[in-house]
Amino acid sequence: MRDLTLNRKASKGSVQIKSSNNRLQLVFNYAGKRQYLSTGFADTSANRKLAEMKARQIELDILSGNFDSTLTKYKPQSVLSTITPVTPIAAQKPTLAELWERYTDFKRPSLSPNTLAKEFSTVERCITSRLPTVSLDEAIAIRDWVVANKSPDAAKRLLTQLSACCKWAVNSGLIAENPFDGMALEVKLPKNKLHNQDQEIDPFTAEERDAIIQAFEKNRYYSHYAPFISFLFKTGCRPSEAIALQWKHISYDFRFITFEQSAVISEKGLIARKGLKTQESRRFPANSSLQAFLRELKAEDCQPESLVFPSPDGKFIDFHNFRNRAWLTILEELPTIRYRKPYQTRHTFITLALDNNLDAKDVARLVGNSPEIIYRHYAGNKRELFVPEF
Repeated sequence: MRDLTLNRKASKGSVQIKSSNNRLQLVFNYAGKRQYLSTGFADTSANRKLAEMKARQIELDILSGNFDSTLTKYKPQSVLSTITPVTPIAAQKPTLAELWERYTDFKRPSLSPNTLAKEFSTVERCITSRLPTVSLDEAIAIRDWVVANKSPDAAKRLLTQLSACCKWAVNSGLIAENPFDGMALEVKLPKNKLHNQDQEIDPFTAEERDAIIQAFEKNRYYSHYAPFISFLFKTGCRPSEAIALQWKHISYDFRFITFEQSAVISEKGLIARKGLKTQESRRFPANSSLQAFLRELKAEDCQPESLVFPSPDGKFIDFHNFRNRAWLTILEELPTIRYRKPYQTRHTFITLALDNNLDAKDVARLVGNSPEIIYRHYAGNKRELFVPEF
């Protein structure tokens, strides 16, 4: 069952009252650590009042410097004899939902906003809304449901996360053993999974590239995105890098572009995060056509902090929304061009650069990949074999 915070909404630094498996629990921060105190009370109106009193006592003790860090002072007392005796939650085996919440709180400071918003939130939704049970005693049933309802790749990732959570719980003394240990290894991926990256590289031709750019420019609804698409094709940068690009990242003479941040999804929506996927930053030299493009694009009154490619409402471009609406619409208007995802703009740049005899090591520097990746997935597949005379 999903933990539900009661109507009592605590302010920052105070004690929250939560209902977990129909038991009242006090949650608060002290000395930089997340504290969980089980009251042992069933979730009833009368017991909520008692929990309120206990919460106020803890808050006052923290403020006055009399807080009992052992928590003994705040545990259920025998004087509360009017309450129906129940087994304190601390004496029960925690559920998978409870462990995941605590594991997420523990990992939160070290995780990127994107990981929290995507990967961890996805696992949380699965645990609280989809799994047939959250009992650790039924880990096998959970595994069987995951394998039956997820793709092999998704099942393997989910079981890996559940195992990592329970491994942390074992090390933290919350449970005795990890019931998901080794389960992810049992999930076998299809043989072609190892070659997916090669299969995903499906670049456009130079003629297709130009047709797509022109179609965006002429479309009455999506012409706003034409510079964005043109830039992706001209630089081979990742879409998240272009979305977060600001004019301060482009030199005054338009000769260089510095990629040093990416747009990522956080719990608060899209934000700019310092650093790139594989490096802190990279400097991209603009050729004459790209310089002219940027010079024409830049407005006279734009500020250094202004986005180079804002959405129509001046915010970060929502790439998921862009792909499902603008990109899909434009490609449907071009029946002679086979549909491919917009990330192929990057593969197109790399492929055309190699076709024009740019060294693979230089291409790797331009796009922020390793030379090994360029050789393995691009240059290696394009090199024609021949036998020299000897």
